[in-house]
Amino acid sequence: MTGSQEAQPTHQVAVIGAGASGTLTAARLLQRARERRLPLDVRLIDPADAGRGVAYGTEDPRHLLNVPAGRMSAYAEDPGHFLRWATAQQATDPGFGDFLPRRLYRRYLADVLERAAEPGGGVRLHHLRERVLGLTAEPRAVALRLPGEAAVRADAAVLALGNLPPTLGWAPPELRDSPYFVADPWAPGALAAIPEDADVLLVGTGLTMVDAALTLDRPGRVMHAVSRHGLLPQPHATGELPVLAPPLLDDSGDPRATALRQIGTALRLHGDWRPGVDSLRPVTAALWQRLDLAERARFLARDLRHWEVHRHRIPPRTVAALDRARAADRLRTGRGEVARVVPTAAGLKVELVDGTALEVGAVVNCTGSQADFRRPDDPLVADLIASGTARPGPCGLGLDTVDAGRLVPGPGGPAAPLWTLGPLRRGNLLETTAVPEIRDQADTVAVAVLDALVSR
Repeated sequence: MTGSQEAQPTHQVAVIGAGASGTLTAARLLQRARERRLPLDVRLIDPADAGRGVAYGTEDPRHLLNVPAGRMSAYAEDPGHFLRWATAQQATDPGFGDFLPRRLYRRYLADVLERAAEPGGGVRLHHLRERVLGLTAEPRAVALRLPGEAAVRADAAVLALGNLPPTLGWAPPELRDSPYFVADPWAPGALAAIPEDADVLLVGTGLTMVDAALTLDRPGRVMHAVSRHGLLPQPHATGELPVLAPPLLDDSGDPRATALRQIGTALRLHGDWRPGVDSLRPVTAALWQRLDLAERARFLARDLRHWEVHRHRIPPRTVAALDRARAADRLRTGRGEVARVVPTAAGLKVELVDGTALEVGAVVNCTGSQADFRRPDDPLVADLIASGTARPGPCGLGLDTVDAGRLVPGPGGPAAPLWTLGPLRRGNLLETTAVPEIRDQADTVAVAVLDALVSR
């Protein structure tokens, strides 16, 4: 270094959450900083191991990826990265369209981060196994509050909280207080605590129910799965699907009509609705943002569940397992809402709104991640909103963001160096939970954070 040059300061960036969103963001921050020769310390803050979020924390080998392996690369610029890694890890050679175990993908995420954090280039990774309880925001820094420790300061922070625990608003008080109620099926050991011979009520019929049913299914047990709509996720096609080009958008097009027309085109040309739904993926956020708030609220109330069961599909092998359970009368699905709960000697008697009475040894909350942030249960999210550092997104979904995912403060709140990605951006983007979206957001956030640090 010559006398006219000055050593660059080492910037500190905190990534809160070590699931897929946080792991991919931390990896991209390290990679992009090394490319720029920018000294950077990344602090990944989460009690869990890297990659062990709700989606990929499962140890059950029956829990498969819901996206084909060929689309699960951590790097959009290297689509075959995950397939090559999986081939090196296994005796078999997985194909593009295979659906691999989610626990394998967790190992992949951890390996991606480990390689990104290799020594050299002025970048370092620190994994703080703590939970962030709140933060104080400043224009050029944030101070993170951890249990029993002094605040951790950072020049910028990324909220990568992933899917929050499911809401309990639907459950009567006597159910919430019952030892036979599993409030969060993803809590460690939650499903293993259910007696082997007990029948079970699964409230919710989406992807969480599918995973719970696969884990709990056994001879002699009946699983009752109910939801307001009674709709189950649709299956992926068993073979390769034709590709339909995304629709061209103009300022006058009605978003709902555009989507329906695209699906109709797929049915007419290919006899299958799936290419139409898949073709909407690149333009879903644009279509969503063309709806005004009243139209978005109507979609959420009337159409969201129908969209989700067609958009977020399950592997053929998973469908076959559910079909076997239903054919053997071990799984019964339908519409239903919990009206009343009465304790019994061996569990609970649950009365549904239609008068149906079920006697079960456990009730499992499969209603999915909390989405409405107007009344958040998470202490960190509640702290952010109460302080004005963040505000709920449109229709109360997630947190409000602009551009690359920078948080929009509440009225009078501080404009802080805070970004987010993944499920917390649902209000602005609607579709923001699958790895192909999250990996792109992770790179965009990493570049935006580093740009902001350099511009100072």
